[in-house]
Amino acid sequence: MREVAILGVGQVPVREHWDLSIRQLAVAAGRAAMADAGVTQVDALYVSNMTSGELNQQRHLGALVADHLGLWGTEAVKLEAACGSAGSAMRQGIIAIASGEMDVVLVVGVEKMTETPGKATTAALVTAADADYETPHGVTFVGLNALIMQRYLHEYGYKHSDFAPFPMNAHANGAKNPNAMFQEPISLKTYERGRMIADPINLYDASPIGDGAAALLLVPAEKAPHAVRVAGSASATDTLAIHDREEPLWLKAAEQSAQRAYAQAGIGPADLDLFELHDAFSIMAALSLEACGFAEPGQGVRLAQEGAILPDGRIPICTMGGLKARGHPVGATGLYQLAEATLQLRGDAGAAQIDGARIAMTQNIGGSGATIVTHILRKA
Repeated sequence: MREVAILGVGQVPVREHWDLSIRQLAVAAGRAAMADAGVTQVDALYVSNMTSGELNQQRHLGALVADHLGLWGTEAVKLEAACGSAGSAMRQGIIAIASGEMDVVLVVGVEKMTETPGKATTAALVTAADADYETPHGVTFVGLNALIMQRYLHEYGYKHSDFAPFPMNAHANGAKNPNAMFQEPISLKTYERGRMIADPINLYDASPIGDGAAALLLVPAEKAPHAVRVAGSASATDTLAIHDREEPLWLKAAEQSAQRAYAQAGIGPADLDLFELHDAFSIMAALSLEACGFAEPGQGVRLAQEGAILPDGRIPICTMGGLKARGHPVGATGLYQLAEATLQLRGDAGAAQIDGARIAMTQNIGGSGATIVTHILRKA
Protein backbone atom coordinates (compact mmCIF):
# COMPACT_ATOMS: atom_id res chain seq x y z
CA MET A 1 0.00 0.00 0.00
CA ARG A 2 1.26 3.47 -0.87
CA GLU A 3 1.53 6.30 1.63
CA VAL A 4 -0.94 9.13 0.95
CA ALA A 5 -0.30 12.87 1.13
CA ILE A 6 -2.61 15.88 1.26
CA LEU A 7 -1.33 18.23 -1.42
CA GLY A 8 -4.19 20.74 -1.60
CA VAL A 9 -6.73 22.31 0.77
CA GLY A 10 -9.81 24.36 -0.06
CA GLN A 11 -12.51 25.86 2.17
CA VAL A 12 -15.53 28.10 1.83
CA PRO A 13 -16.36 30.12 5.00
CA VAL A 14 -19.33 28.57 6.82
CA ARG A 15 -22.16 31.05 6.55
CA GLU A 16 -25.77 31.47 5.45
CA HIS A 17 -24.82 31.68 1.77
CA TRP A 18 -28.02 33.08 0.26
CA ASP A 19 -26.21 33.94 -2.98
CA LEU A 20 -24.54 30.56 -3.58
CA SER A 21 -26.11 27.28 -4.68
CA ILE A 22 -24.94 23.87 -3.54
CA ARG A 23 -23.02 23.40 -6.79
CA GLN A 24 -21.31 26.78 -6.44
CA LEU A 25 -20.23 25.99 -2.89
CA ALA A 26 -18.78 22.62 -3.89
CA VAL A 27 -17.04 24.00 -6.96
CA ALA A 28 -15.49 26.88 -5.01
CA ALA A 29 -13.93 24.50 -2.47
CA GLY A 30 -12.84 22.04 -5.15
CA ARG A 31 -11.18 24.71 -7.26
CA ALA A 32 -9.40 26.11 -4.22
CA ALA A 33 -7.96 22.70 -3.33
CA MET A 34 -6.86 22.06 -6.91
CA ALA A 35 -5.26 25.50 -7.15
CA ASP A 36 -3.51 24.96 -3.81
CA ALA A 37 -2.11 21.68 -5.15
CA GLY A 38 -1.28 23.12 -8.58
CA VAL A 39 -3.23 20.49 -10.52
CA THR A 40 -5.88 20.82 -13.22
CA GLN A 41 -7.06 17.21 -13.64
CA VAL A 42 -7.86 14.38 -11.25
CA ASP A 43 -8.45 10.65 -11.60
CA ALA A 44 -11.47 10.56 -9.31
CA LEU A 45 -13.82 12.87 -7.44
CA TYR A 46 -15.60 11.85 -4.25
CA VAL A 47 -18.34 14.19 -3.03
CA SER A 48 -19.76 13.90 0.49
CA ASN A 49 -23.23 15.18 1.37
CA MET A 50 -26.20 14.14 3.47
CA THR A 51 -29.31 16.21 2.72
CA SER A 52 -29.15 17.53 -0.85
CA GLY A 53 -32.03 15.34 -2.02
CA GLU A 54 -34.38 16.51 0.72
CA LEU A 55 -33.30 20.14 1.10
CA ASN A 56 -32.00 21.11 -2.34
CA GLN A 57 -33.92 18.70 -4.58
CA GLN A 58 -30.58 17.72 -6.07
CA ARG A 59 -29.00 14.31 -6.02
CA HIS A 60 -26.31 12.95 -8.38
CA LEU A 61 -23.80 15.37 -6.88
CA GLY A 62 -20.75 13.50 -8.16
CA ALA A 63 -21.55 14.19 -11.79
CA LEU A 64 -22.88 17.68 -11.03
CA VAL A 65 -19.70 18.83 -9.28
CA ALA A 66 -17.44 17.14 -11.84
CA ASP A 67 -19.34 18.90 -14.61
CA HIS A 68 -18.93 22.36 -13.12
CA LEU A 69 -15.28 21.76 -12.23
CA GLY A 70 -14.63 20.93 -15.87
CA LEU A 71 -13.68 17.35 -14.97
CA TRP A 72 -15.70 15.71 -17.75
CA GLY A 73 -15.01 12.00 -18.07
CA THR A 74 -13.67 11.71 -14.51
CA GLU A 75 -15.04 9.04 -12.21
CA ALA A 76 -17.25 10.85 -9.70
CA VAL A 77 -19.62 9.63 -7.00
CA LYS A 78 -21.42 10.96 -3.94
CA LEU A 79 -20.96 9.26 -0.56
CA GLU A 80 -23.31 9.50 2.41
CA ALA A 81 -22.86 8.41 6.03
CA ALA A 82 -24.99 11.04 7.78
CA CYS A 83 -22.80 13.61 9.58
CA GLY A 84 -19.86 11.25 9.01
CA SER A 85 -20.15 11.54 5.23
CA ALA A 86 -17.02 13.65 4.74
CA GLY A 87 -14.75 11.45 6.83
CA SER A 88 -16.08 8.44 4.93
CA ALA A 89 -15.43 10.10 1.56
CA MET A 90 -11.89 10.96 2.67
CA ARG A 91 -11.31 7.35 3.59
CA GLN A 92 -12.42 6.20 0.14
CA GLY A 93 -10.05 8.70 -1.44
CA ILE A 94 -7.19 7.41 0.72
CA ILE A 95 -7.95 3.81 -0.25
CA ALA A 96 -8.01 4.74 -3.95
CA ILE A 97 -4.56 6.33 -3.74
CA ALA A 98 -3.02 3.79 -1.35
CA SER A 99 -4.14 0.86 -3.51
CA GLY A 100 -2.47 2.30 -6.60
CA GLU A 101 -5.78 2.52 -8.48
CA MET A 102 -5.68 6.34 -8.56
CA ASP A 103 -2.86 8.91 -8.54
CA VAL A 104 -4.82 12.13 -7.98
CA VAL A 105 -8.09 12.23 -6.05
CA LEU A 106 -10.24 15.23 -5.13
CA VAL A 107 -12.55 14.87 -2.12
CA VAL A 108 -15.22 17.57 -1.71
CA GLY A 109 -17.74 17.88 1.11
CA VAL A 110 -20.72 20.19 0.74
CA GLU A 111 -24.00 21.00 2.46
CA LYS A 112 -26.56 23.78 1.98
CA MET A 113 -28.98 23.84 4.89
CA THR A 114 -30.15 27.36 5.67
CA GLU A 115 -32.68 28.12 2.91
CA THR A 116 -35.29 25.64 4.11
CA PRO A 117 -37.67 26.00 7.08
CA GLY A 118 -36.27 24.73 10.35
CA LYS A 119 -38.77 21.87 10.53
CA ALA A 120 -37.74 20.64 7.08
CA THR A 121 -34.06 20.79 7.97
CA THR A 122 -34.65 18.94 11.25
CA ALA A 123 -36.70 16.29 9.44
CA ALA A 124 -33.90 15.77 6.92
CA LEU A 125 -31.29 15.41 9.65
CA VAL A 126 -33.31 12.91 11.68
CA THR A 127 -33.28 10.49 8.73
CA ALA A 128 -29.89 9.45 10.13
CA ALA A 129 -31.66 7.93 13.14
CA ASP A 130 -33.58 4.63 13.18
CA ALA A 131 -36.69 5.22 11.06
CA ASP A 132 -38.59 2.33 12.66
CA TYR A 133 -37.74 2.70 16.34
CA GLU A 134 -36.54 6.29 16.98
CA THR A 135 -38.05 8.81 14.57
CA PRO A 136 -41.71 7.65 14.88
CA HIS A 137 -41.63 8.94 18.45
CA GLY A 138 -40.79 12.46 17.31
CA VAL A 139 -37.21 12.33 18.50
CA THR A 140 -34.62 14.69 17.01
CA PHE A 141 -30.85 14.57 17.27
CA VAL A 142 -30.95 17.33 19.85
CA GLY A 143 -33.39 15.20 21.79
CA LEU A 144 -31.25 12.06 21.48
CA ASN A 145 -28.15 13.89 22.67
CA ALA A 146 -30.13 15.48 25.49
CA LEU A 147 -31.05 12.00 26.70
CA ILE A 148 -27.39 10.96 26.61
CA MET A 149 -26.26 14.13 28.41
CA GLN A 150 -28.96 13.76 31.06
CA ARG A 151 -27.81 10.22 31.73
CA TYR A 152 -24.17 11.38 31.93
CA LEU A 153 -25.05 14.05 34.48
CA HIS A 154 -26.94 11.49 36.55
CA GLU A 155 -24.31 8.76 36.26
CA TYR A 156 -21.27 10.86 37.11
CA GLY A 157 -22.73 13.56 39.34
CA TYR A 158 -21.94 16.63 37.23
CA LYS A 159 -24.05 19.76 36.88
CA HIS A 160 -24.84 21.41 33.56
CA SER A 161 -22.38 24.30 33.97
CA ASP A 162 -19.51 21.80 34.25
CA PHE A 163 -19.70 21.42 30.46
CA ALA A 164 -19.05 25.14 29.88
CA PRO A 165 -15.31 24.73 29.09
CA PHE A 166 -16.14 22.91 25.85
CA PRO A 167 -18.12 25.68 24.09
CA MET A 168 -15.98 28.38 25.71
CA ASN A 169 -12.85 26.83 24.21
CA ALA A 170 -14.53 26.37 20.83
CA HIS A 171 -15.73 29.98 20.63
CA ALA A 172 -12.36 31.37 21.74
CA ASN A 173 -10.66 29.36 19.00
CA GLY A 174 -13.32 30.21 16.42
CA ALA A 175 -12.51 33.89 17.01
CA LYS A 176 -9.14 33.14 15.35
CA ASN A 177 -10.64 31.44 12.29
CA PRO A 178 -11.95 33.61 9.43
CA ASN A 179 -13.95 30.64 8.08
CA ALA A 180 -15.93 30.21 11.31
CA MET A 181 -19.56 31.28 11.65
CA PHE A 182 -19.02 32.63 15.16
CA GLN A 183 -15.91 34.66 15.84
CA GLU A 184 -16.57 35.96 19.33
CA PRO A 185 -15.53 34.32 22.63
CA ILE A 186 -18.24 33.55 25.18
CA SER A 187 -18.12 33.76 28.98
CA LEU A 188 -19.34 31.34 31.60
CA LYS A 189 -22.23 33.71 32.31
CA THR A 190 -23.20 33.73 28.64
CA TYR A 191 -23.13 29.92 28.57
CA GLU A 192 -25.27 29.61 31.67
CA ARG A 193 -27.83 32.07 30.30
CA GLY A 194 -28.19 30.19 27.01
CA ARG A 195 -31.72 29.34 25.96
CA MET A 196 -32.65 25.75 26.75
CA ILE A 197 -33.26 23.69 23.59
CA ALA A 198 -33.76 20.18 24.98
CA ASP A 199 -32.97 19.89 28.67
CA PRO A 200 -30.08 19.78 29.57
CA ILE A 201 -28.77 20.94 26.16
CA ASN A 202 -28.87 24.71 25.79
CA LEU A 203 -28.02 26.99 22.87
CA TYR A 204 -24.28 26.83 23.56
CA ASP A 205 -24.18 23.04 23.84
CA ALA A 206 -25.35 22.58 20.25
CA SER A 207 -23.48 23.32 17.03
CA PRO A 208 -25.19 25.50 14.41
CA ILE A 209 -26.11 24.31 10.94
CA GLY A 210 -24.69 26.29 8.04
CA ASP A 211 -23.86 26.33 4.35
CA GLY A 212 -20.33 25.33 3.48
CA ALA A 213 -17.88 23.23 1.50
CA ALA A 214 -14.36 21.98 2.07
CA ALA A 215 -12.04 19.95 -0.14
CA LEU A 216 -8.73 18.07 -0.10
CA LEU A 217 -6.50 16.98 -3.00
CA LEU A 218 -4.80 13.63 -2.38
CA VAL A 219 -1.72 12.16 -4.11
CA PRO A 220 0.86 9.44 -3.37
CA ALA A 221 3.35 10.73 -0.80
CA GLU A 222 6.25 9.96 -3.14
CA LYS A 223 4.96 12.68 -5.47
CA ALA A 224 4.68 15.28 -2.69
CA PRO A 225 7.63 14.77 -0.30
CA HIS A 226 6.91 17.92 1.72
CA ALA A 227 3.12 17.52 2.02
CA VAL A 228 1.21 16.41 5.13
CA ARG A 229 0.95 12.62 5.37
CA VAL A 230 -2.02 10.41 6.23
CA ALA A 231 -0.60 8.23 8.99
CA GLY A 232 -3.83 6.45 9.98
CA SER A 233 -7.34 6.02 8.62
CA ALA A 234 -10.09 3.85 10.09
CA SER A 235 -13.86 3.61 10.24
CA ALA A 236 -16.15 1.67 12.57
CA THR A 237 -19.85 1.31 13.20
CA ASP A 238 -22.13 0.83 16.19
CA THR A 239 -25.86 0.18 16.45
CA LEU A 240 -27.92 2.81 14.68
CA ALA A 241 -30.34 3.24 17.59
CA ILE A 242 -28.96 4.33 20.97
CA HIS A 243 -31.30 2.01 22.88
CA ASP A 244 -29.68 -1.02 21.23
CA ARG A 245 -26.25 -0.27 22.74
CA GLU A 246 -24.95 -2.12 25.75
CA GLU A 247 -23.56 1.15 27.13
CA PRO A 248 -25.15 4.34 25.75
CA LEU A 249 -22.45 6.49 27.39
CA TRP A 250 -19.62 4.80 25.48
CA LEU A 251 -18.82 5.55 21.82
CA LYS A 252 -17.72 2.07 20.81
CA ALA A 253 -17.14 3.03 17.18
CA ALA A 254 -14.93 5.94 18.30
CA GLU A 255 -12.86 3.58 20.44
CA GLN A 256 -12.52 1.02 17.65
CA SER A 257 -11.69 3.45 14.84
CA ALA A 258 -9.23 5.37 17.03
CA GLN A 259 -7.45 2.21 18.13
CA ARG A 260 -7.11 1.06 14.52
CA ALA A 261 -5.79 4.46 13.45
CA TYR A 262 -3.34 4.55 16.37
CA ALA A 263 -2.03 1.13 15.36
CA GLN A 264 -1.57 2.18 11.74
CA ALA A 265 0.29 5.32 12.78
CA GLY A 266 2.33 3.51 15.42
CA ILE A 267 1.36 6.01 18.12
CA GLY A 268 -0.91 6.43 21.15
CA PRO A 269 -3.06 9.27 22.49
CA ALA A 270 -0.10 10.86 24.29
CA ASP A 271 1.67 11.43 20.97
CA LEU A 272 -1.01 13.70 19.52
CA ASP A 273 -0.49 17.46 19.35
CA LEU A 274 -4.15 18.28 18.63
CA PHE A 275 -7.51 16.58 18.18
CA GLU A 276 -10.28 17.91 15.95
CA LEU A 277 -13.19 16.07 17.52
CA HIS A 278 -16.85 16.10 16.52
CA ASP A 279 -18.39 18.51 19.06
CA ALA A 280 -21.85 18.59 17.50
CA PHE A 281 -23.00 18.70 21.12
CA SER A 282 -20.96 19.30 24.28
CA ILE A 283 -21.68 15.77 25.47
CA MET A 284 -20.11 14.32 22.32
CA ALA A 285 -16.85 16.15 23.06
CA ALA A 286 -16.64 14.52 26.48
CA LEU A 287 -17.54 11.06 25.19
CA SER A 288 -15.03 11.30 22.33
CA LEU A 289 -12.18 12.19 24.67
CA GLU A 290 -13.03 9.22 26.83
CA ALA A 291 -13.45 6.71 23.99
CA CYS A 292 -10.19 7.78 22.34
CA GLY A 293 -8.11 7.20 25.43
CA PHE A 294 -7.58 10.69 26.82
CA ALA A 295 -9.72 10.20 29.92
CA GLU A 296 -11.42 7.44 31.89
CA PRO A 297 -15.21 7.08 31.61
CA GLY A 298 -16.84 10.08 33.26
CA GLN A 299 -13.62 12.10 33.27
CA GLY A 300 -13.84 13.85 29.88
CA VAL A 301 -15.53 16.82 31.53
CA ARG A 302 -12.81 16.92 34.17
CA LEU A 303 -10.21 17.09 31.39
CA ALA A 304 -11.91 20.20 30.03
CA GLN A 305 -12.23 21.77 33.48
CA GLU A 306 -8.50 21.34 34.04
CA GLY A 307 -7.68 23.26 30.84
CA ALA A 308 -6.17 20.25 29.08
CA ILE A 309 -8.22 20.96 25.93
CA LEU A 310 -7.01 24.57 25.52
CA PRO A 311 -4.50 25.54 22.79
CA ASP A 312 -1.65 25.32 25.31
CA GLY A 313 -3.06 22.26 27.08
CA ARG A 314 -2.17 18.59 26.99
CA ILE A 315 -4.58 17.79 24.12
CA PRO A 316 -5.86 20.91 22.29
CA ILE A 317 -9.26 20.27 20.69
CA CYS A 318 -11.37 22.19 18.18
CA THR A 319 -8.39 24.43 17.51
CA MET A 320 -10.17 26.52 14.88
CA GLY A 321 -13.59 26.54 16.51
CA GLY A 322 -14.82 23.00 16.03
CA LEU A 323 -18.39 22.34 14.97
CA LYS A 324 -19.65 24.65 17.72
CA ALA A 325 -18.05 27.86 16.45
CA ARG A 326 -17.04 27.04 12.88
CA GLY A 327 -20.47 25.63 12.17
CA HIS A 328 -21.70 22.19 11.13
CA PRO A 329 -22.64 21.87 7.44
CA VAL A 330 -23.03 18.17 8.05
CA GLY A 331 -21.78 16.57 4.83
CA ALA A 332 -18.75 18.85 4.76
CA THR A 333 -17.79 18.85 8.45
CA GLY A 334 -15.28 16.00 8.36
CA LEU A 335 -13.37 17.70 5.56
CA TYR A 336 -13.30 21.00 7.45
CA GLN A 337 -11.74 19.09 10.34
CA LEU A 338 -9.14 17.53 8.03
CA ALA A 339 -8.44 20.83 6.27
CA GLU A 340 -7.90 22.59 9.61
CA ALA A 341 -5.63 19.81 10.87
CA THR A 342 -3.63 20.00 7.63
CA LEU A 343 -3.20 23.75 8.00
CA GLN A 344 -2.03 23.25 11.59
CA LEU A 345 0.63 20.77 10.49
CA ARG A 346 1.72 23.04 7.65
CA GLY A 347 2.08 25.93 10.06
CA ASP A 348 -0.58 27.83 8.11
CA ALA A 349 -3.28 28.13 10.78
CA GLY A 350 -2.65 31.83 11.42
CA ALA A 351 -3.73 33.12 14.82
CA ALA A 352 -5.06 29.64 15.69
CA GLN A 353 -1.69 27.95 15.16
CA ILE A 354 -0.69 25.32 17.74
CA ASP A 355 3.03 25.71 18.32
CA GLY A 356 5.13 22.76 17.20
CA ALA A 357 2.19 20.70 15.90
CA ARG A 358 3.44 17.55 14.17
CA ILE A 359 0.70 14.93 14.66
CA ALA A 360 -3.04 15.61 14.52
CA MET A 361 -6.16 13.46 14.77
CA THR A 362 -9.63 14.12 13.41
CA GLN A 363 -12.82 12.24 14.21
CA ASN A 364 -16.06 12.56 12.25
CA ILE A 365 -19.26 11.13 13.75
CA GLY A 366 -22.33 10.04 11.79
CA GLY A 367 -25.68 9.98 13.57
CA SER A 368 -25.42 9.52 17.33
CA GLY A 369 -22.27 7.41 16.96
CA ALA A 370 -23.34 4.74 14.46
CA THR A 371 -20.56 5.67 12.01
CA ILE A 372 -17.27 7.10 13.28
CA VAL A 373 -14.25 7.79 11.09
CA THR A 374 -10.85 8.62 12.55
CA HIS A 375 -7.82 10.00 10.70
CA ILE A 376 -4.32 10.70 11.93
CA LEU A 377 -2.15 13.16 10.01
CA ARG A 378 1.59 13.66 10.33
CA LYS A 379 3.84 16.53 9.31
CA ALA A 380 6.27 15.43 6.56
